[in-house]
Amino acid sequence: MSHSFGVAIKSLVAILLLLTIGYCMLLNTRLKRLKADEHSLKATIAELITATEIAERAIGGLKHTVRDVNENLGNQLASAAQLSQQLKSQLAEGDNVIRRLSRIAIAARPATGPEPEANVSTAKATAAAAREFSDRRRSDGLAA
Repeated sequence: MSHSFGVAIKSLVAILLLLTIGYCMLLNTRLKRLKADEHSLKATIAELITATEIAERAIGGLKHTVRDVNENLGNQLASAAQLSQQLKSQLAEGDNVIRRLSRIAIAARPATGPEPEANVSTAKATAAAAREFSDRRRSDGLAA
């Protein structure tokens, strides 16, 4: 009986060893997969770090560009305001010239002129003719 008992224990130990070997093989394959995943994860992390550095440099460049554009836009706005003021003063001066020319034209007419309403319509006609004259352009962009 002790012989069969010994064989049973050895058989049980052999079966347990086979199960242990099988389980070790399963763990080995899982460890290989985990190791491969670790390498791919390291590569992904390295790519992510590189992309982050590139993005940080791009953001710095964008900040610099925005600062330059803001300064340029501020200068252009100031220049536009100055030009607008110059145009206003030139328009006012042009209005003064038109008024003086109208007074000269009215003074140059004979004393027995048409009624006052006709003077107003003549001044409007003169102003309209002046506008048309200034709107006409040659092919090179100068007034005709």
